[in-house]
Amino acid sequence: MTHPAPAASPAAPEAAPAKHKPRVVRMDVRTLSLLGVLAALVVIGGITQPGSFLDTDNLQLVLTQASVIGVVTVGMTFVIISGGIDLSVGAIVALAGVWATTVATQEYGFAGVLFTAILVGVGCGLVNGVLIAYGGMVPFIATLAMLASGRGLALQITDGKTQMVTVPGVLKLGERDSYVLGIPPLVLVFVAVTVIGWLILNRTTFGRRTVAVGGNAEAARLAGIDVRRQRLYLYLLSGLCCGIAAFLLIVLSGSGQNTNGNLYELDAIAAAIIGGTLLTGGRGTIVGSVLGVLIFTTIQNIFALNNLQSDVQQIAKGAIIVVAVLVQRRTASTSH
Repeated sequence: MTHPAPAASPAAPEAAPAKHKPRVVRMDVRTLSLLGVLAALVVIGGITQPGSFLDTDNLQLVLTQASVIGVVTVGMTFVIISGGIDLSVGAIVALAGVWATTVATQEYGFAGVLFTAILVGVGCGLVNGVLIAYGGMVPFIATLAMLASGRGLALQITDGKTQMVTVPGVLKLGERDSYVLGIPPLVLVFVAVTVIGWLILNRTTFGRRTVAVGGNAEAARLAGIDVRRQRLYLYLLSGLCCGIAAFLLIVLSGSGQNTNGNLYELDAIAAAIIGGTLLTGGRGTIVGSVLGVLIFTTIQNIFALNNLQSDVQQIAKGAIIVVAVLVQRRTASTSH
C-alpha cells in the first residue's frame, strides 16, 4: 500500500522546466522583434537614400556614433535593472571630457587624458552611489543634483570655450589608419564593453545580485545581499562607463566641450526601455539595450540623410518610447 508514494517524485522535476519555457520564448521574441525593427530601418534607409545610407563610410559613422552612447547605455542598464536611475550620465560625460582635455591634463599625454576621463567618471559615480546607498537619497534627486553640478563645473572649467586636443596618440585613434579590418577603434571598444557587460550580468554573482536587488530589495537583503554596497558598485559602474564614453567622444570630436553628452541620459534610458529593461527593475538585457541604441542611432542617421528636422526626430523618438512602455506594461500584466 506504500508503493504509490515514490511515483509522485518524478512529476516534480518535469513541472519545473515547463515554467521557464514561456519566459525563454518571450525573451527570444523580444530580441527578434528588435532585430526586425533594425532590419526594417536599414531597408528604409536603403530605399530613401540608396547612394549614401548603405555606403561603407556612412555605416562606419552610424556604428561610431552608437559606440559613445552605447557604452553609457550599458552602465545605465545595470542601474535600471537594480531599480535605480541615473540622470547625470550626460553631465558626467561632459565633465570628464573637459577635465581630460585641459592643457594641464594633456601635458601627460595619452595616458593622462584616458586616466583623467575614467577617474572623473568613477569619482562622480562614487558620489552618486554614496548619496543613494548610504545617504538615503532618492536616485532621481541625487543624480539630478549631479547633473546640475556637473554641467556647472564643466562650464566653469571651459569658460564656455572648446578645448582642442593636441595629443597625437588620442587624435590618431580617430583616423582611418587606426581602423582594424575596416572597423573603427571606438566600435571595438563598444563591442568589448558590451561583451563584458553581458558576461557580468548573466554569468556572475554580481549580475544575479543586481537582478535580485531590482526585483525585491528587501528579499535580497534577507537573502544575505548587502543591498547598499551593491547599489554603490552599480553607480560606480555607471560612472566608469561614462568615463570611457567621455574618452571615446574626445577621440571622435578631437575636443572637449561643456555641451558634450547633451540628453545622453534620455537616450540611454530610452535605449534600455526599448531593449526590454523594466523601469521598475528586476529585468533587462544588455543585448536588448544595445539593439535599442542601434535603432535610435539608425533613425537619427536616416533623418539626417533625408534632411528632416530634428524636432520631427524627437517626436518620433518620443512615440517609440511610449509604445515600448505600453508594450512592457502589457507584457507584465499578461505574465502574472
